Amino acid sequence: MLLSAAIGLPSFMSGPGPARAADPPAAPALVHDHDRIVVPEGSPYRKRLFVEAAATQQLQRALEVPATVEADPALTVKVLPPLSGRIVDLKVSLGDHVSQGQAIAVIESPDLAQAYDDDAKAQSALELTKKAYDRQRGVTGIGAGADKDLETARDAYNQANAEYQRTQARLKTIGQFVDLKDKSRLLTIRAPMSGDVTELDIARRGYINDPTQSLMTISQLDTVWVTANVPEKDIGVVKKGEQATIKFAAYPTETFQGNVQFVSAVLEPDTRRSKVRIAFANPSGRFKPNMFATATFMRAEIPQLVLPTSALLMNNDNTTVFVEVAPWTFVRRTVELEYQTGDAVTIVNGVALGERVLIKGGVLLND
Repeated sequence: MLLSAAIGLPSFMSGPGPARAADPPAAPALVHDHDRIVVPEGSPYRKRLFVEAAATQQLQRALEVPATVEADPALTVKVLPPLSGRIVDLKVSLGDHVSQGQAIAVIESPDLAQAYDDDAKAQSALELTKKAYDRQRGVTGIGAGADKDLETARDAYNQANAEYQRTQARLKTIGQFVDLKDKSRLLTIRAPMSGDVTELDIARRGYINDPTQSLMTISQLDTVWVTANVPEKDIGVVKKGEQATIKFAAYPTETFQGNVQFVSAVLEPDTRRSKVRIAFANPSGRFKPNMFATATFMRAEIPQLVLPTSALLMNNDNTTVFVEVAPWTFVRRTVELEYQTGDAVTIVNGVALGERVLIKGGVLLND
């Protein structure tokens, strides 16, 4: 008797027996059909992929852009000297407040002495030509002089009078800065308006050799501009008269409201941005030129096609999604985005309303 039978072991352990059937081959996770990716029945990916129809939402876009505080150009004056010369006294510093008519600098100018001399010469020439003209009129009146001599005397008088009027106009302009009764070479430059010195372009003992060279800039800061720099693609969001919310880096816990007063008609060539200015009352001087700020503009609610950000995949330099074109069959599409709000993005091109888009698990197909 066999030992296996004697101890009661199963019969299959006592001999070779029939062969076991082989396991069926596992279903593929993905099938690539040209530009399509098929997730076949039985694929483990089916439990990890989630599809949703592209829909629209009513969105109000918040556009945030950097901004800076600037002095109002209409309340800003660059102080120019009437004559060249050397700065012998500078009576203000950068940031000082000045009153209209206050002395702000003293210039020693050789040109001032020359202006006095030119006026004296013109006055003397006018007096001489006037006497000659009167005398010639008397001579001609009694028939003892030629008409051409009278015309010559009249012409000389007219030229002398024109030169005298020119030198007087020159002194009148200079007279805004200096007492013409004092024939010294010193010009006292006075503030043309009340305000703050926001730029200072001179120093004591410096020399001014160009009358168009600015000495300093005075600005009235009771009203300031907050100038926002809006990118070219967002220019359509901002309109004149629209309300803006401003946050200043200097006052992080406060927000301020203002209205758009000006939208530039041209773009800055180097930044491709448009300047948008919001006027702010500044009676206490809290807003100072060159402060940094952030301006927020709100666009009206409009229906826009949106997808969750989880649907987006990078493919080389393109942003793509997988669109379901048949049950469990996907194609890759390149999409054009406008902006992101929270966990959603607005779609400009690439997906149509109602198309089913893979919103989760796309990385499994992103090979």
